[in-house]
Amino acid sequence: MRAVLEIPRLEGVDNFRDYGGYAVADGRRVRRGVLLRSANHHGATDADLEALAGLDLALVVDLRRRVERERAPSRRPEGFAAAVISSDEDRPDSWLEHVQTSDLSPGSFHDFLVGYYRDAVFEPCHHDLFARYFASLEEIKGPVLIHCAAGKDRTGILAALTHRLLGVAEDDLMQDYLATNQAARIEMRTPLMAAYIRDLTGRTPTDAALRVCLGVHADYLEAAFAAIEARMSLEAYFAEVLGVGPQRCEAIAARLLNA
Repeated sequence: MRAVLEIPRLEGVDNFRDYGGYAVADGRRVRRGVLLRSANHHGATDADLEALAGLDLALVVDLRRRVERERAPSRRPEGFAAAVISSDEDRPDSWLEHVQTSDLSPGSFHDFLVGYYRDAVFEPCHHDLFARYFASLEEIKGPVLIHCAAGKDRTGILAALTHRLLGVAEDDLMQDYLATNQAARIEMRTPLMAAYIRDLTGRTPTDAALRVCLGVHADYLEAAFAAIEARMSLEAYFAEVLGVGPQRCEAIAARLLNA
């Protein structure tokens, strides 16, 4: 039996964690050490790179837009050999537009993110990235790491879709999603985000607004799933939009679930 991968603590890669380990309805459990998620790897330290090399990743899914990747290119360990899924399609940066045009209040960030999640599940670029990820889960051997810029929104949606596909309970799915709201993480990133927004706009949001900006809320993920279910069943979304029909779903479950 393959030993469970020990997940290291990283210094320069935010929100790095395993999103496996949860029970599903039939009594099986999502394997640990196979499904990993994080923020971007631009700030990875040399020690982080050594730790990442030790994970022997098989696949990295970079959900960022091309301009984001060019602005903050990922650092890779020496000898990095994992497959990489990314997209060269560029699209408008709705978050940047919001920051530049809104009143930067807590409510404005909350409402923006509800709308963002509602739209994100039907963004063609995300369909392509998500579909390639799920297709890879059927065949690829070894750990998979998904990330975006902050590792909370695009990454959170894809992790939650994975949990829904595998049959993880709603409470556990939401618990995993909300783990992004670790107080120490938000406290550490608050001054950095304040400075970034101040440089962009000449204005500084309140701490309350910054906490909304940096965190996640159940409303966001619920909006994403409600948007799907307003158009079609979740099963149809997986099969018709993401290419995960019953046969592929069974193959993914066989790989990612254990007794």
